[in-house]
Amino acid sequence: MAKSIIERFLKYVSFDTQSSEDFTDCPSTAKQMVFAEYLRDELISEGLEDVYLDVHGYLYATLPASEGFGDRPVIGFISHMDTSPDCSGCDVRPRIVSNYDGGDIILSEGIVSSPQKFPELLSHIGEDIIVTDGHTLLGADDKAGIAEIVQAMVYLREHPEVHHGKIRIAFNPDEEIGMGAHLFDVARFGCDWAYTMDGGEVGELEFENFNAASAKIKINGCSVHPGYAKDKMINAGRVATELIQKLPQEETPEHTEGYEGFFHLTGIQGSCESATLSIIIRDHDRQKFEARKQLMTDIVADMNRSYGDGTVELTLADQYYNMREKVEPMMHIITTAQKAMEMAGITPAVKAIRGGTDGAQLSFRGLPCPNIFAGGINFHGPFEFCPVQSMEKAMQTIVNICQIVAE
Repeated sequence: MAKSIIERFLKYVSFDTQSSEDFTDCPSTAKQMVFAEYLRDELISEGLEDVYLDVHGYLYATLPASEGFGDRPVIGFISHMDTSPDCSGCDVRPRIVSNYDGGDIILSEGIVSSPQKFPELLSHIGEDIIVTDGHTLLGADDKAGIAEIVQAMVYLREHPEVHHGKIRIAFNPDEEIGMGAHLFDVARFGCDWAYTMDGGEVGELEFENFNAASAKIKINGCSVHPGYAKDKMINAGRVATELIQKLPQEETPEHTEGYEGFFHLTGIQGSCESATLSIIIRDHDRQKFEARKQLMTDIVADMNRSYGDGTVELTLADQYYNMREKVEPMMHIITTAQKAMEMAGITPAVKAIRGGTDGAQLSFRGLPCPNIFAGGINFHGPFEFCPVQSMEKAMQTIVNICQIVAE
């Protein structure tokens, strides 16, 4: 008996695939490879061809073209296997809330998912919602995308009357730490264009994203007995808090929306002797993005003038850029996705991503790759949920895209 999309998804989230920012290799965690090997075997058993898993955890496969349609553009679908370091993905215990009634959902004792706090729940009244037990994330980001892609390939294989060209699929590690596309083999993938299935709410279609950079800051203090510290001590922990206060206080994630950029403190550790800060920098506008990086550089230089050269060390690294400039010359790939959604009874909602996807990096490596909804909501936390009907709509959108390109 063929697997349902629900069965696939529930099996996928049973794998702990949390990535780690403290990495020395790819994938950043060995447990991602365990899931990759499972998927490899599943794709083989489902009849896909050219199934290949490399040593870094990148998995590729092919659904051959329908007879007589081998001259069509080769298109691809991509999702990532890892889950966010922000919340545990170990021992995920999903539950299906059938025919959701619009009320509070008790995840476990004392943990409630309420539409008062998460009004997006109300858009899914009457649907079957997969939730967590309130102690882990769910993993719909992006295992919903993987389930949708695999299910779509199986559907096309089982329905030869739905014509399509050659379809390539790929699943990669480490997207959540900004490294998912770094070792992606674009040449092996061999597509004219692709789509990441990594968005949220039904209808989302995204080809704009943040320009992104990471700032790693090390503060070298000077520890002296506090009773004799005058004009000698440099308290690294206090210097760290001073640096944070020099950043624009209203330009943080909790104060911004839409196209507004931000500085986001993602980690801080410290003592009097030494301290470290991790900050991410985001902006849709490339000039504003460069100005933000310059501000960070200027703040560090100013603090070194105050405390002495070498007190504050900054490592600034670009992560990805806004894919819009690479997708706009090929807007037919956007209109194709819009038409596919409309065929599935979905109203497309083109919006800018307040984040990034692997598609952003891939677009700059020669593979235009906008992002389509996968259906999960409230990513990266214990209140994450995913409506079954949203996954089914995403799967149908994939099938429709394949059919439209063939026609």
